Amino acid sequence: MIDHSTSLTVNIPYNKMRHVHKLLMALGLVMVLLGRPAAAANSLVWNTTTDRVDADLRGQPLWPFLEDLAHKTGWHIFVEPGTDKIVSTKFKNLPGGEALKMVFGDLNYALVPQTNGPTCLYVFLTAMENATKPVVLRKPATHVPNQLIVKLKPGADIDAIAKSVGAKVLQRNDKLGLYLLGFPDASATDAALAQLQNNPDVQAVDYNYNFDPPPSAQALSPGTAVPASPNLKIDPPSDNDPCNVLIGLIDTPIQSLPSNVAQIVEPQISVAGDPGTLPSTPTHATGMAQFLYNAIYQSSGGHSSAKILPVDAYGPNPTTTSYNVAVAIQTAIDHGANLISLSLGSSADSPVLDSVIQQGEAAGVEFFAAAGNEPVTTPTYPAAISGVNAVTAVQNGQLAPYANDGSFIDMALPGSGVLSFGSQAYQMEGTSVSTAYASGVAAGTKTSNCDGWSQIQTAMQQKFVVPAK
Repeated sequence: MIDHSTSLTVNIPYNKMRHVHKLLMALGLVMVLLGRPAAAANSLVWNTTTDRVDADLRGQPLWPFLEDLAHKTGWHIFVEPGTDKIVSTKFKNLPGGEALKMVFGDLNYALVPQTNGPTCLYVFLTAMENATKPVVLRKPATHVPNQLIVKLKPGADIDAIAKSVGAKVLQRNDKLGLYLLGFPDASATDAALAQLQNNPDVQAVDYNYNFDPPPSAQALSPGTAVPASPNLKIDPPSDNDPCNVLIGLIDTPIQSLPSNVAQIVEPQISVAGDPGTLPSTPTHATGMAQFLYNAIYQSSGGHSSAKILPVDAYGPNPTTTSYNVAVAIQTAIDHGANLISLSLGSSADSPVLDSVIQQGEAAGVEFFAAAGNEPVTTPTYPAAISGVNAVTAVQNGQLAPYANDGSFIDMALPGSGVLSFGSQAYQMEGTSVSTAYASGVAAGTKTSNCDGWSQIQTAMQQKFVVPAK
């Protein structure tokens, strides 16, 4: 359960910069659509063979710059906690040593070659030995081989389009206009992607990206007290009541729940096939449902009409894909969900998934999504999609050491929870837990006082401020 310090009664100044980032992302898209050039992106070109560097950096925060530098050079980079700087410089064809001086200015650093390993770069305020926080590199996004997902404009004929690019329609959702296409090989897939991007009947097309497996539950030592879920008083929802909330929990298969939790959980819908025999330990969705319930209880004052609709986007598989997530979201919305909880993510920004979420937002659906557990500052999707509430994790009042940071993030909540399953206590950790808490807080608040989503969102952003790194 979240402790009572997370109630929505404390006013903390609103961190506007994190929402400016999302606004600028949306504005950049609009400018492209209008044919106006967007501002140039920061650029770093480091030729490791010649040790020559070109840079055009304008107001880039230190941490994403260091992530980019580590990618370009292969160095292992360590930073003293609390070190910060805005990197702004422009130069061409400088030697590496001079380039570092231009970049870091009066910030201390030490470049240390290793005999039997990669060069190490230490960035620090006080002393090199205090540079202990590693810059972790994000795993590159992967996609399912030989597959594309396509969202068509109304009235378009998927069968004719598939035939024109030599594809087989593997799965279809005609109501959504969303289709999964299969191809014989990678070259045919790439050629079809280029062709479909220029097809006037195609609203969006991209590879079918993989989503990483969610964090597993860890059994606590024997004898650990099994937490009892609080007894939420169920307020029967009224027809067409604007205060009603149905949370679409887009996640793994769900298992049996404590009786008091189960009373607010609707029958599960699966969009990814029969999950088969479930494990003897709690699945990710089983934990998220209990954390949602606890947060609803706390934020509603102990009584609520909120319900949870679990939609299984994984089926029998350890991972899911952007196609299954998109279909799961739309399925939840079609069944009445007006809040979507996404304790999952990928480093790939799929325009098809973006389109489905933005269509839901336009219909008044609220979205919460996990920022990721790598930890990096580069965007995680769907959390970084404009309008989605991106949630990261805190631990002891600080950003959790595993939690992603970055200007796309909107709020930070506790990233750890204990649940009961089969008379055993388990712990789950990660920004997925934080997202379940955030979704539950929003749902409980909505059913309690019937505030609008924008008002609830602002209150949560004021309360659950992201700590400085």
